Amino acid sequence: MTTLARPRWRWQVPTALLTLTAVPVLAGAFRVTQLSTGAETTDNARFFADPVPALLHIIGASLFCVLGAFQFLRGPRHRMMGRLIVPCGLVAALSGMWMAVVYPLPSYDGDLIMVLRLVFGSAMATALVLGFVAVRQRDFATHRAWMIRGYAIGQGAGSQAVVVSLWVGFAGQPDVQTRAVLLGAAWVLNLVVAEWIIRRKVNR
Repeated sequence: MTTLARPRWRWQVPTALLTLTAVPVLAGAFRVTQLSTGAETTDNARFFADPVPALLHIIGASLFCVLGAFQFLRGPRHRMMGRLIVPCGLVAALSGMWMAVVYPLPSYDGDLIMVLRLVFGSAMATALVLGFVAVRQRDFATHRAWMIRGYAIGQGAGSQAVVVSLWVGFAGQPDVQTRAVLLGAAWVLNLVVAEWIIRRKVNR
């Protein structure tokens, strides 16, 4: 790889991650606008009775996914941004689990997706805590591995938008169970890619 090619290559991963997270971030911004302007509909009515968890989840997840993409650049601001990313990720994970349990399920969700959200939300929070503990112990390889896993789960919404859209394009709207399986498959796919990245870094 030439010297001129390196700067271009190092931006490809963050750019791809920012593109992946664009849809959920825009959807979250639209939801915040609805909540702040009182634009209640049958689809968002469950959030108006208790909007704080939804707002925390949207803001936390958006910051986590956007700022986390730049961590792959490993620049001088890596440590400073990391101190913000971990709390944002924990807020996103914990508020998402709260929403899964407390908010009434919409018609297109079911018990399976609620369980999956609890499982992957717990896994994301655990990965971030383990990553934080590892960096405090100056075990940077373990820290990177757990943070990549946590980020992969946090990026689930972006991958889910792609997976569900592809399904709709080829097979039409999925039923409740199929939709849950598709959302779960997107999380698993992200974790598979994360493990590939981790193994690739270890074997270098």
